[in-house]
Amino acid sequence: MRTRTTFSISFWISTSRRNDGNAKIYARITVDSQRANMSLKYTIPKEIWDSKGSKVLGRTKEAQEINTYLMEVETELFQCYRELRSRTSHITPQMVKAHYFGEDVSEVTLKSLFEYHNTHNAHSLCKATLSHYKTCQKYLLKYIKQQYKCDDYRLSQLNHQFIVGFETYLRKLHPINHHANLSNNGAMKHIQRLRKMIRMAVDNEWIDKDPFRKFKIRMERKEKEFLNLPELQKIQEYHTGIERLRIVKDLFVFSCYTGISYCDIMGLSEDNLVLGIDGKYWISTKRMKTKNSFKLPLVGPALSIIKRFQYHPKREPEKLFPRISNQKLNSYLKEIADACDIPKNVTFHMARHTFATTITLSNGVPIETVSKILGHTKLATTQVYARVLDNKISEDMSGLETILDSKFLDSNDNIEKFGNLDF
Repeated sequence: MRTRTTFSISFWISTSRRNDGNAKIYARITVDSQRANMSLKYTIPKEIWDSKGSKVLGRTKEAQEINTYLMEVETELFQCYRELRSRTSHITPQMVKAHYFGEDVSEVTLKSLFEYHNTHNAHSLCKATLSHYKTCQKYLLKYIKQQYKCDDYRLSQLNHQFIVGFETYLRKLHPINHHANLSNNGAMKHIQRLRKMIRMAVDNEWIDKDPFRKFKIRMERKEKEFLNLPELQKIQEYHTGIERLRIVKDLFVFSCYTGISYCDIMGLSEDNLVLGIDGKYWISTKRMKTKNSFKLPLVGPALSIIKRFQYHPKREPEKLFPRISNQKLNSYLKEIADACDIPKNVTFHMARHTFATTITLSNGVPIETVSKILGHTKLATTQVYARVLDNKISEDMSGLETILDSKFLDSNDNIEKFGNLDF
């Protein structure tokens, strides 16, 4: 079924950069709330413009000539829209404008492709994820401007060389808010977002070939940092008279014992605190990122932290915790880590890694249970955390040694047979 679009044309004047009382006439093309302006190269005294009627006042020959021209432009723009509509279901105001000027732009461009994605997927993507796509679009348009000296790029022109060039551009990119160039994984993430856009274009039959078919995305596997038990205990036992640090410490420790991410903790309300089947308090909510539901019992100091904030003056009504920005959380956590002599780059998201590794998996909680608690859509996502710690290896191998000794050889016989090791 063909999707319906809204299309309109309006005329207006602009006095920008003029102080002589005159104004330029513009046409505005609007398609599904997206706009494109085009100059009509007519300049008139601003007092003779009828903004309600979108025309020039008066019966002079010049006024009649301009008004006739405006009607012709409106008719031609509608005709351009109808022609594009007969070719494709996705139309942007830029496509109508370019078609009016005789350019062959019935094909979708990269800019309109991203706009289409961001518009039609805004309901299913969280704010942060959508922001990543917009950043990718910004980098892509800068690359096109630098490499091809143009403001946009047609999908039919995409090829393997374009993708490789964009990858090279990303690897040399030094964003303002970064300390260094984009990492390999940072660059690959943007390539992945572009690949998703291209696959959408192939599915919609806007292009025939996928330029990514010979391109491989290579992610570097990196160990996710976490706190071991002694480091976590240092933070739990940290005492300070500074209120902001006390709040951040409690939020971080709460996340370490629940695995709940920053954005989900900020969204927790009293309704999310429920009695579980065991008669104890549980958290029941959905992950903002994946929309997956999860429930987990409160263990360790998690419940006492909630109680501590029950009557806190900075807590918002019906919320469980005071609101604080993620940026400030991470900044204050570094102060706490320094005070606790923890050399790691402690961030709030590290609490989630600590929960997965130190609190659950290393204590024998099945990975399927951990995956459900973390709200992951795939078990493979949780397997990233399934590292085996040295002390866990020691405990397991000691148990194995006992079993083997009882089944096969007495340990004393072993010494007599093979002798003492001499290093």
